Amino acid sequence: MAAELSAHHRRLAQQKREAITSAATELFLERGYDGTSLARIAEAAGVSKSTLFKQFPTKAALFEAIVAESWQRDADDAMAQPPAGDLRSGLTTIGHSYAGLVGRPGMTALFRIVIAELPRFPELGRMQFQLGKLPYFASVQRYLESEHEAGNAEVPDAVSAANQFLGMIANYVLWPRMLLSDWNPEASDVDYAVEEAVRTILARYTPAQSPASKNLK
Repeated sequence: MAAELSAHHRRLAQQKREAITSAATELFLERGYDGTSLARIAEAAGVSKSTLFKQFPTKAALFEAIVAESWQRDADDAMAQPPAGDLRSGLTTIGHSYAGLVGRPGMTALFRIVIAELPRFPELGRMQFQLGKLPYFASVQRYLESEHEAGNAEVPDAVSAANQFLGMIANYVLWPRMLLSDWNPEASDVDYAVEEAVRTILARYTPAQSPASKNLK
């Protein structure tokens, strides 16, 4: 019985946390970081101020949680390294996962909040980079390094290669959405963007004598 009550309380706490982060994201986007108070967030989430303060004692802590959860919601699978030995397949898996992650409307909203408030609150940008983008980027870097060490790719600079690959995808999937409210490419167009990014990386980093290099000709 005690275990059931404990599980019930955890579910309630999680539901309240989700309500708080959802309400906070909407209010931050509508009113800005500085123009949104914790009291207003509590009201919009339908929770007491004490409940909110128990989970998030400061507005910065709440925003930090939003950033981390936005990236981690789909990133656990996305950051899992594909099996070694097939660079094309691995890059394709990573590329589609990344496109799905940064293409979510919630991710666009988060970037807009950070960019709008960056001059007054530079720490928001550091949160976005250190809690979100950097861990994801590091996972792609590690994958490329492991393929290089195994002889499946020639990637002497995995940092540059990861930047190139993710940048090609974000440049089509994410950044136009930041400025164009009607930017909503078809799934087939996103697939094509990922495929072209994969082909570009393969052309640059596939070992000359590998079977994959012959398929690029």
